[in-house]
Amino acid sequence: MSADLVLFRNARVLDGTHDTALDGHDVLVEGGTIREVSDKPLKAAAARVIDLAGRTLMPGLIDCHVHVIATIPDLGANAELPDSLVALRTARIMRGMLMRGFTTVRDLGGADHGLVMAVKEGLIDGPRLVICGKALSQTGGHTDYRGRYHARDVSHYGTKLGALGRVCDGVDAVRRVAREEIKAGADFIKIMANGGVSSPTDPIAFLGYSVDELRAIVEEANNAQTYVAAHLYTDAAIRRAVECGVISVEHGNLVTPETARLIREKGAYVVPTNVTFDALAKEGASLGLPPASVAKIEDVREAGLKALETLREAGVMMAYGTDLLGEMHRHQSEEFVIRGRCLPAIEVIRSATINAAKVVRLEGKAGVVAPGAFADLIVVDGDPLADLSLLTGQGRHMRAIMIDGRFVKDELAA
Repeated sequence: MSADLVLFRNARVLDGTHDTALDGHDVLVEGGTIREVSDKPLKAAAARVIDLAGRTLMPGLIDCHVHVIATIPDLGANAELPDSLVALRTARIMRGMLMRGFTTVRDLGGADHGLVMAVKEGLIDGPRLVICGKALSQTGGHTDYRGRYHARDVSHYGTKLGALGRVCDGVDAVRRVAREEIKAGADFIKIMANGGVSSPTDPIAFLGYSVDELRAIVEEANNAQTYVAAHLYTDAAIRRAVECGVISVEHGNLVTPETARLIREKGAYVVPTNVTFDALAKEGASLGLPPASVAKIEDVREAGLKALETLREAGVMMAYGTDLLGEMHRHQSEEFVIRGRCLPAIEVIRSATINAAKVVRLEGKAGVVAPGAFADLIVVDGDPLADLSLLTGQGRHMRAIMIDGRFVKDELAA
């Protein structure tokens, strides 16, 4: 028996490529890759053979909006923490994500290439990490945490691991910073193009960056063969950003049907993050979220569920996102249940599998159970299509979690 060769027998395969799960399939894993998937029995003499007895075999889940370095909800205070402390706390946060079945995550501000390397080298036991580096914000924007009475030079935050973003103003400056983030290992560029909850001086309705600045950032991303993701809530901000070439709309709570159709026409997509507003409303204040931020939560919370319906009706692709902070990371899987109140279960699952794989640009490699894909797999007791809560509970319904062909959780008998 080879430790690198695993044969899952009698699996119920569910990855969103079909409207239902596929019963009675065998899946052969070799090293870090899925070698074969078949509805006929497979043979592999040297393999560890595991009969799943009809349990659900899914690809590792993908969360397209996380902040792995957000160790506390007060993001201004988080930016002041020592880098060493942030890194160690981040390792714990990332392991928690992996043990919930998330084998790939897209970080929307803060994580650096050092964390990517730490995962690849096995120094951190966590999901595959796709990063934007630091998000770009204008003065007074969503990652300018200085407040009204603090005039510290913004360069202070540019190299702090605990800072989600950096401040830059003007066409020349945003071009330079976008290039710097790409040079430093960013897979895409993130911008703060609207006001936000967690920052002190930008009401939700504020527009971030001028049109010229937005277009310059998009051009720099396109030149580097990548794209721009934007923090966006209001319909005006969403429309403006998409017209300037933004592809990845983050949050999107206040979108109208007309703008939703524009998103689809432009080939863009949306990553809703409803669970973070629930968690912030319930726990944010007790965990240190400043009062000014708590007061802004309801501006977007209730609109989020309506937005899911609006986007679905317009045919917009949606991917799974959570955007949680600090101790609230434990609610990561609850986004499944929240979306399930408005959307069919198969569409919710697609948001964390095949749709999400397109967002992280790992189509055919992540988010599918198919030959040639990463051997990122989870084994679930029961049928998530019938009960999305089976994907919650800190992974307690997952009998096994595998990443790159390696079990990080294994409660399966050979």
